[in-house]
Amino acid sequence: MSDTLYLSLWYPNLRLAAIADKLVAVLETFAQHGGEPRVYSATVWPVGWSESPVLQHVWGHGERGAAPRAAVETALELLHDDYAYEFQIGWNVWELETVEGPDGLDPRWARGPSLVRVTGFGPLFEEGCYEQDGHIRIDFGSDSPFLEEDAELDTVGARHIEENVRQLVALTQAVEKGSGATARLLWSELGESLAARLAARLGMGN
Repeated sequence: MSDTLYLSLWYPNLRLAAIADKLVAVLETFAQHGGEPRVYSATVWPVGWSESPVLQHVWGHGERGAAPRAAVETALELLHDDYAYEFQIGWNVWELETVEGPDGLDPRWARGPSLVRVTGFGPLFEEGCYEQDGHIRIDFGSDSPFLEEDAELDTVGARHIEENVRQLVALTQAVEKGSGATARLLWSELGESLAARLAARLGMGN
C-alpha cells in the first residue's frame, strides 16, 4: 500500500521574515540532487488549507520556470503570520510504468520528473501546524518510487529503487545543511517507517 512521504525541517527562533532565505536554500538544493533548477509554480494559502489561495502563479517547466529567489520573492510579497507559501519544483526519480507491448501490458522503469511541493508555514497558519509539520515541509508525493511494494522486484528494479533512495537521502542531508535546519524528520502519512519497509522490501527482492 502506497503512502505519502514528507520531510519536515525546523529552525531555531525563526522569524517570519527569515523564512524567505530558508525557502530559497531548500529550492536551490534540488538542482544538485536530481531536481530542476527552476520553480514550476507558487501558491499562497491564507489561514488554513480549507481557504482559497490568495495567489497562484504557474510559470511552467524547464526554462519557463522561475528562479527560486524570484519565485519566493513573488509569493512572499504577501507576508502574513497566518499564511503558507507553497512552491512546486520538478524532481526526477525512477518509476515503474505500464506500457503496451506485443504480449499485452508490460512493466517498464522510466526516469522522469514529478512535482514536489515545498511549503513554508507562517507561525499562525492552521493554528501553528509548523510545530508538527516543520517550518518548511517537503511533500514528495507517493512513496512508491522507493518501494514499489505491489510489483515483483528483480535485480533491475532493486537497483532503481536503491538509486531513488540514495538520491532521497542525499537531498535530505543537503537541504538540512544548506538551509541551516537544526531538526529534520522524514515521515509518512500513515506513520510507518520508510526505513523498515524498505529493508523488508529489498530483503524480499534478494
